[in-house]
Amino acid sequence: MQPRTSPLDRTRLVDRSSAFLGRAWSKGWLPEPATKAEELWAIATKSFGDNASAYERAGRNEEDVADFRLRLEKLTASVVAEADLNPLGRAMAHGQLVRVIKQRLQFGALWTAKPALTETVLAPPIIIIGHMRSGTTRVHRLLAADPAHSSTRFCDSWHPVPSKLHSRRFWGGLNLTIARRLNPWIDALHPMSSGRVEEELGWLACALNHSTYQTQWHIPSYSAWSEARDAGSVYREFARILRTDAAHRNVADRPRVMKVPQFSEDLPALLAQFPDARLVVAQRDSEDVLRSAVSIVANQMTIQCDNCDLGWIEQEWQRKLDLRDARMKEALENWDGPVAYLQFTALGDDWEREITRTYQALGIELSGEALIAMKREMVGHESADHTAHAGQMAAFDQAPKD
Repeated sequence: MQPRTSPLDRTRLVDRSSAFLGRAWSKGWLPEPATKAEELWAIATKSFGDNASAYERAGRNEEDVADFRLRLEKLTASVVAEADLNPLGRAMAHGQLVRVIKQRLQFGALWTAKPALTETVLAPPIIIIGHMRSGTTRVHRLLAADPAHSSTRFCDSWHPVPSKLHSRRFWGGLNLTIARRLNPWIDALHPMSSGRVEEELGWLACALNHSTYQTQWHIPSYSAWSEARDAGSVYREFARILRTDAAHRNVADRPRVMKVPQFSEDLPALLAQFPDARLVVAQRDSEDVLRSAVSIVANQMTIQCDNCDLGWIEQEWQRKLDLRDARMKEALENWDGPVAYLQFTALGDDWEREITRTYQALGIELSGEALIAMKREMVGHESADHTAHAGQMAAFDQAPKD
């Protein structure tokens, strides 16, 4: 594997792929990808024909319908004006946004046929709150290992529409295979497999929340606009997707363990949908969080942009972490439900003690069966690729500075 000695390193395959696409467009071998809202909408909805309008609205109120359309306009305008994407980035942006629009209408078709899915009664969820790189993934996977709980898999998050052929796991695996070719360091940053427990980031992407896109593209105007906008429509769609997934997989009676770092920014909107939730707050030294978060964001952005500014990424993510801290603090001060706090270092020192304390704080039983499953999960965690990330960051420190 090519060593990663800078946060902005990328593979030669990325450079070759981007150069080929640019040449193919300039010579007319391939059509350039659409990036404007109206063009993307036309492409994505063509296969739905006359049903597109009905499927856009099925299961949703007019506010939620309008919110998605406005988000699409604002996001694409920001991408065009600010992102400075290379050819590979333009192709990836086109593919992601077309897929999101298609998924939205596919859900509409499903909810037209089975409207009861969006009313599925759920067990009170367990929601993990905290910054990326604060230990949320470890906590998430430990709690999800408990057989009394349910969780979302990678394939469910990024291919959320249930398939009659049960092909979601295949498509998730194919996505990861391609991602690893372009970015062989991805598992050092965040180990994934199609059928493994994963955060629900893909469901936020379905509603065009900024969290997915701001880690890939330089879109400060969209981030600022979305941060200032009420997130109610985003989390109503999120809740509909969760209820649909829980019914399809027959796990609605088991508490869903959920985690997305973006939750810390949007807690009031999230908890409005799940007022009976139990919360677990993961905490870590802010300097360590920032350094690790910048490494991840830079790794994503450099694939799709040839002119990434590491200084801007550091500044922007310091701002993001400060914003999330302030919003999380305010929301938790107004929360009177069960909540447990977990420190990153304490979890590393004695995870079993900290998990036991967490279950007690949440008022739920920690069974022997759950502990056995968690021990198996920890064996996998301790041998996982992501322990290499610390080595990468040490290499960044040793690399010659310009």
